[in-house]
Amino acid sequence: MIFRLDHILAASAEKHPDQDAFRFMDQALTYAELQRRATQLARVLRENGVAPSDRVGIYLHKSLESALAVYGILLAGAAYVPLDPAAPPRRTADIIRDCDIRCVITHRPRLRGVKALSAESIRLDTLIGLDGDYDIATTAISWAEVAKAPHDMLPDSGVTEQDLAYIMYTSGSTGMPKGIMHTHHSGLSYARLAARTYGLRVDDRLANFAPLHFDQSTFELFAGPLVGATTIIVPEPHMKFPASLSQLVADEQITIWYSVPYALIQLLLRGMLEERDCRAVRWVLYGGEPFPPKHLNALMAAWPHATFSNVYGPAEVNQCTYYHIPRNRDDVDAPVPIGRIWDNTTGLIVDEDDQPVDDGAIGELLVCTPTMMAGYWARPELNAQAFFTRQILPEFEEIYYRTGDLVRRDAVGLLHFIGRKDRQIKSRGFRIELDEIEATLCTHPAVEEAAVYPTSAEDGDQQIAAAVTLRPNHTVDETTLSRHVRKALPAYAVPGSIVVVTSFPRTTSGKIDRRALQNGAIILSIA
Repeated sequence: MIFRLDHILAASAEKHPDQDAFRFMDQALTYAELQRRATQLARVLRENGVAPSDRVGIYLHKSLESALAVYGILLAGAAYVPLDPAAPPRRTADIIRDCDIRCVITHRPRLRGVKALSAESIRLDTLIGLDGDYDIATTAISWAEVAKAPHDMLPDSGVTEQDLAYIMYTSGSTGMPKGIMHTHHSGLSYARLAARTYGLRVDDRLANFAPLHFDQSTFELFAGPLVGATTIIVPEPHMKFPASLSQLVADEQITIWYSVPYALIQLLLRGMLEERDCRAVRWVLYGGEPFPPKHLNALMAAWPHATFSNVYGPAEVNQCTYYHIPRNRDDVDAPVPIGRIWDNTTGLIVDEDDQPVDDGAIGELLVCTPTMMAGYWARPELNAQAFFTRQILPEFEEIYYRTGDLVRRDAVGLLHFIGRKDRQIKSRGFRIELDEIEATLCTHPAVEEAAVYPTSAEDGDQQIAAAVTLRPNHTVDETTLSRHVRKALPAYAVPGSIVVVTSFPRTTSGKIDRRALQNGAIILSIA
């Protein structure tokens, strides 16, 4: 019976032992091989002091070892904590200290990063994946040594479905990363709902585009293996070259794709899709940001054989809504809804006093779902703010997560994303939604993407700045863009400056890093 995430692997190894579980470049691990090697890793972890509910760091580039590390840690009864290999060493060190990680799994390409962590005064009990002596750890164990460990069945860890399975760190408003704690129950609930909602099958081939420290990765890590499907780990260099990425989609006969819109936009504009046979793709999922309708429509036309779904959900709840996009939409230029609350989930739309709003009114979305996090690691003050309790009966209450997202429900029950509560600013007494300005800029035919962010004037008032990238072979100036915005929005919502740039600073998950822009990140203007 499956009631923990590591049970997913055991079940698929029994049912589909010779099926590829994960593929990476010219390498593959079948379910039987993954079960064997994960058992070896789990044994090594236990023998080196890792106990149930301990946190184990994964400091790896995308590889077969990353999937192996996840399941080995879970089999040992511990919780995995993915560490962004591209993050500054100080941020990584902060996370290691924050959740008291005593063991880290890594590999040779991260050697420089490991040495940088040593300079941050990090000390570990065990470092797995490197051989030799390192100041950072008491014991270092190579992957070759792990491969020599016995792979016979381990004694059960005794971990229950309510125990911690993984912690995903995300940016905190104070600058200190905050850890989102998911249990085996919440992770498994998400895998089951996702597999059912998107009709995953044993013959599917899922593209793992998201890095391990990004919450979208749990879809391929757990929902795919739940049905015995094959996950294709997309090499990091392919993510930077759309033509190589589209070739991978064709060569590997990808059937299920899930990513942020940016990756799909790059495939559309620079992926040479007209030269690729991507007819195997049957379902495209996107989330994390709105998808500009003009790009979405073009991609749907390029892939007429695929179903497209807009999915929504902060990392704290994995996912909670979906919208299967019809091809005969009445208004193809309108923003796509985030859709309906999915099974076993309740949503409330409330005002600032936590009172339900009427259909058509804008309010914050609160979500009660089995896929919800247990809370933030060691952040009682954040937990107090994050949850809302509704008393149903004297002996029964519902606990909701406050998403911080503003939505409205239309007459047919579809939810529409309006923006973040913290993306709403006040300037000279007017309330302004920055996401609305971005959407308006993106409707200009020359604009590929837009980022709008607040800046501070000398008098302390908040002003609006914007940056845009352009579609190939298009030009436009600030005056024209300002006039375009002014046609759709009030004068107070027109950015005081709009700069055309060659590229945006981005997070490792591919999203525009608006905070970096706001903090003065260097962007290259087009002369």
